[in-house]
Amino acid sequence: MAAKLKKGDKVVVLTGKDKGKEGVIASVDPAAGKAVVDGINMAIRHTRQTQTSQGGRLPKAMPIQLSNLAILDANGKATRVGFRMEGDQKVRFAKTTGDVI
Repeated sequence: MAAKLKKGDKVVVLTGKDKGKEGVIASVDPAAGKAVVDGINMAIRHTRQTQTSQGGRLPKAMPIQLSNLAILDANGKATRVGFRMEGDQKVRFAKTTGDVI
């Protein structure tokens, strides 16, 4: 199945503690149905000090369910993603505006 959300897409969070926040997808795990969004769903991780890094309590972005994310269209509104053929190429488009993503 084609991916509706991909790395680099600008998304908004629909539910949860970060509802309404916007960010860019850093990575996607299609098998788990989750994505890591920069600055969203942050958690504190304790890391041990090494010769190269300081260590301590570092914030880290944790994965969030794809169903809790919506892509932003050109107007900055949340939209659903559709697929259509343009020539011999399959493209994603925003359902609200019809523009190719």
